[in-house]
Amino acid sequence: MSVSEKDILDVAQQLGRTPRGVLEISYRCPDGAPGVVKTAPRLDDGTPFPTLYYLTDPRLTAEASRLEVAHVMKWMSSRLESDEELREDYRKAHEYYLAERNKIEDLGTDFSGGGMPDRVKCLHVLIAYALAEGPEHFRLGTESVAMAAEHAQLRGTAIPADWPTCAELGINLDDFDFSNAGVKP
Repeated sequence: MSVSEKDILDVAQQLGRTPRGVLEISYRCPDGAPGVVKTAPRLDDGTPFPTLYYLTDPRLTAEASRLEVAHVMKWMSSRLESDEELREDYRKAHEYYLAERNKIEDLGTDFSGGGMPDRVKCLHVLIAYALAEGPEHFRLGTESVAMAAEHAQLRGTAIPADWPTCAELGINLDDFDFSNAGVKP
């Protein structure tokens, strides 16, 4: 996917600031809005920017924050400690992320983002990465997007209608405490 002047203006409006280092729109929401941008590993001023996929759509960023407040990251990180298959899947996602970023520019670091490969520390990164790469790329990303789709009722607007569901993934949103997460959109 490429990036047009209109895309940059749309992303600037979404972020409330001029976006930096945008290389492409890596994911466009079903309603046409930019959802994820791919960013340069180094900004024009030379600042390293290791976040390859950056979530821009306000509906998605708000829901990622709500999921974080509901302790989804803690739940995912605890599963990484006890599930070898999940841990291996997450490690592969980390290595792929680094390889994709290094194709653009190698920053000489093994930091990928979102806490990979050892823990989950940012659902914004996981959701952006999963939306950019698709639902079968890595389990925790697929789950994060499914949870956002259902909790905020974003399926078909900000998230593809055919994204795997929480039920298909064995996730019950009632297991999470959203009482401090603010009002759903």
